[in-house]
Amino acid sequence: MTRAHPAGPLHGGLQIPDGIGAKPHDVNAIDPLVWPEGAVRVGGVLTIGGAKVTELAETYGTPAFFLDEAAFRARSRDFQTAFEGMDVFYAGKSFLSSQILRWLDEDGLGLDVASGGELALALRSGFPAGRIAFHGNNKSYAELETAVAAGVGRIVVDSFEEIDRLDEIAQRRDVVQPVQIRVTVGVEAHTHEFIATAHEDQKFGMSVSSGDAKEAAARVLGASSLRLLGLHSHIGSQIFDLSGFEVAARRVVDLLRELRDQHDVQLPEIDLGGGMGIAYTSDDDPLRPKQLARSLRDIVKRECAAAGLRTPRISVEPGRAISGPPTITVYEVGTVKPVQLDRGTRLYVSVDGGMSDNIRTALYDAEYTCVIANRASTVEPVAARIVGKHCESGDIVVRDLWLPGDVQPGDLLAVAATGAYCRAMASNYNLLPKPPVVAVKGGVGSVLLRRETLDDMFALDTGLTGAGDGEETG
Repeated sequence: MTRAHPAGPLHGGLQIPDGIGAKPHDVNAIDPLVWPEGAVRVGGVLTIGGAKVTELAETYGTPAFFLDEAAFRARSRDFQTAFEGMDVFYAGKSFLSSQILRWLDEDGLGLDVASGGELALALRSGFPAGRIAFHGNNKSYAELETAVAAGVGRIVVDSFEEIDRLDEIAQRRDVVQPVQIRVTVGVEAHTHEFIATAHEDQKFGMSVSSGDAKEAAARVLGASSLRLLGLHSHIGSQIFDLSGFEVAARRVVDLLRELRDQHDVQLPEIDLGGGMGIAYTSDDDPLRPKQLARSLRDIVKRECAAAGLRTPRISVEPGRAISGPPTITVYEVGTVKPVQLDRGTRLYVSVDGGMSDNIRTALYDAEYTCVIANRASTVEPVAARIVGKHCESGDIVVRDLWLPGDVQPGDLLAVAATGAYCRAMASNYNLLPKPPVVAVKGGVGSVLLRRETLDDMFALDTGLTGAGDGEETG
């Protein structure tokens, strides 16, 4: 529950630090490119899905993730419509719950899973196994057993060992398992080092330049219980231009041509992965689904025509591009501390969450947009930094932004575009319970994931529960 604040600025006369950028004209503005579709201020209060953030916070507490259901489903349908005649696999690693899976199923999307846990959730939720693609560089024997037994539509193999392991499992079960080969094509997307995944020096895929990808294809084609559907390439994340996709498609098509010439086979599919960027700030200019679909189709068609190949069926794997923009995180301000610097003054605004619910700023130096959500303000903006409550100096939610100078304890802050890789990567660092995820539609909230409790966390501590007595470890 927020507290009333006194009139007038609490922090006057602050100097501006270098590097924060120009002061905005309106720190109350809600940029439709960044915030969920339809998000507006009503009486100064931020409203999403027809519900005021103040009322949502009163009901569900803070910190909390609030997901605009209509905006999420509109984005998934936009991809499905734009990529008509192609396949869209939602990347579940960005955010997954049973209700999300039901929406995806209803909207006809496929699902990309990257672990046995994601696969288990999909199967328990009734998602069709035939529309699941299973990724991962180190799938366990048990995970592969489960996937084959369930009839997963495709397994994206990532090593020679996995090819042998999967062939043995499929043989024993007397089935033929469809697979794709994850290939690395030497294209490095213009993103943070740890989310660029197609250059050579990294753990994913089989290298085209070294010949490993060609050898992997030969092994799959020679396996008695595997069927090679095609090749898979993923070049990174937060991609805003098509040049990387174009180079990747050319190199994948070159490999398709070599496989045709060597093995007299034309593979029917090509997967160009995900990585489509979204707008975290007003400076970002992401590709639209229709633009992306049209361009990828034209690129693959052109490269295949030049190689004398039939155009394969194309698939893509948007995750963040669907789940990111519809969700916001709402925090309550706890303390506000002006810090004097050589280059000016910065206001440190501490909230009741932090790196346990959003590790991306600390991990990737990610940028976000944030506003005071419970009211509008006409007070002069000041340079601010939003920080969490964890015992880490790197516990930063929004590194540089402008906030009204009267921001103070009890205010609600909303951070935009937090639907992807925030709750999915959440932790219990400093033993903070994980926040809930609440879908909002027509002004009504519905809990997708409830707030974690102390009892939930401590249930694993056998010193408190005794539940581990006599159990084996391993």
